[in-house]
Amino acid sequence: MVINTNLSALNAATLLMQSQSNLNTSLQRLSSGSKITSPADDSAGLAVSMKLTAQLSRIDAASNNVNNAISFSQTQDGYIQQVNSAFSRMSELAVLAQDVTKTTSDRELYQQEFHALGSYISNVATKDFNGVSLFGDASGKSITLNVTTDSDANTFAMQGIDLSGTTYTAAAADDITTISQGTNPLTGQASSGAVQALTDVKAAISQLASDRANIGSNEESLSYYSHQLSTLKNNLAAANSQITDVDVATESTNYAKENILVQTGTAMLAQANSLPQSVLKLLS
Repeated sequence: MVINTNLSALNAATLLMQSQSNLNTSLQRLSSGSKITSPADDSAGLAVSMKLTAQLSRIDAASNNVNNAISFSQTQDGYIQQVNSAFSRMSELAVLAQDVTKTTSDRELYQQEFHALGSYISNVATKDFNGVSLFGDASGKSITLNVTTDSDANTFAMQGIDLSGTTYTAAAADDITTISQGTNPLTGQASSGAVQALTDVKAAISQLASDRANIGSNEESLSYYSHQLSTLKNNLAAANSQITDVDVATESTNYAKENILVQTGTAMLAQANSLPQSVLKLLS
């Protein structure tokens, strides 16, 4: 029996320190909701989690880009619908102007409305979305927008629409004050005639239908990309959760166990520290 080295107390103290450390770890995990509270907890898992978190941030950015591009296409389609209504009315006016019972003055009234609608279409061609032209660049040419669709910055080429093309401008500039090509008797200016105007407007409507189908194709493709990004984000978030998120039920059980071990360890250390006092009985 010795008094200088109390092995029982030393062992009890070591075990108590381990239990106290485990208890502190459980407290940190439960309070933070994460099972990796320091790199030492799971260095490999932490490295994977950091990469997944960065990828999730990039996916959020790509999703924003795709949704903005969808809004861009929807804005285009809103204008195209109105342009279609304008061309439909212009085709109606071109047919009305071919009525042989109408006078030149009557056709001049039709021409005023026809010209106003043509001006409206020309004005729509200059519209933009947040500073980006909806229907062509500064030179009037359609542009292709490359939309970021994933976390690696791959892109989808969204084909542009050109409302300033000759098919549209020819129809907007026609004159229906005469039935066939000739001279406006009221102004003396050349008139393309209602017959030619109808041909041009029908061509413009056909082109507009094709362009609107193109917009629809863009929207459909972008919607698929948006859904794909949403699904990928959910799957990556679930994978990251498996690595970092604490299982509260399991950790609560660990906490209760370690808490009991700390209390019993403290009691046993007190008992171990009292053992050397039995030496006094040998000296009495």
